[in-house]
Amino acid sequence: MRDPSFRRSLALFRAFTREQEDPAAAYTLLARDAADQVERYVPLKGKIVVDVGGGNGHFTREFRRRGALGYLFEPDAKELGEGQQVQRARDTIVADGYLLPLADGVADVTFSSNVLEHVADPHTFLSEMARVTRPGGLIYVSFTNWLSPWGGHEWAPWHYAGAERARARYERRTGSPAKHRLGENLFRIGVGPTLRHVRGRTDVDVVSARSRYWPVLPELITRVPGLREFATWNLLLILRRCS
Repeated sequence: MRDPSFRRSLALFRAFTREQEDPAAAYTLLARDAADQVERYVPLKGKIVVDVGGGNGHFTREFRRRGALGYLFEPDAKELGEGQQVQRARDTIVADGYLLPLADGVADVTFSSNVLEHVADPHTFLSEMARVTRPGGLIYVSFTNWLSPWGGHEWAPWHYAGAERARARYERRTGSPAKHRLGENLFRIGVGPTLRHVRGRTDVDVVSARSRYWPVLPELITRVPGLREFATWNLLLILRRCS
């Protein structure tokens, strides 16, 4: 799909609304879209791609389908699912994104989709991604910021009324425990503070900072303080590893 376009955004939104009933279709579409975004900057064929926190491997499988040497590093073995058991010895490693079992500069592309809002120390997480990326290599990071409409994840948009209240409401309504708890596996991460951090780093250059799904002027929305915290929805950072 062309990026950006209303058609692309609508297709992704429709897949998102059906995520609970058909997660495979939703994440397969998202993986294709993410790979298209990466290939706007670097061809994937023959490249070493490290997917940090990629769940059950939809992104890694798409990278490999396009000829990349894709490797998945996921800290939660339960997230891998049965489908990954066969490939685990070859391209999947249970490992923490804070301490990847990789030498410096081994990856051509380091990739992380919707993980940063789930880590307590995003600066260390980004440092580790930069460490394992070769000089001149690409770093792809996207995350859902806290004040976006989906910032509370399954208990959104009620997170605007308070995290504990939103979580309690979700559990009353569904009769099931919420997957996410603020301060444990979901954190208040903002667009402005993250942009200031990456722009102040000396190990990466910011190639692009944009809304991942916004169909019109996706880079402009991230430049408007205040508004960007609500309207960006999901911030995409394309970074280049410095020498």
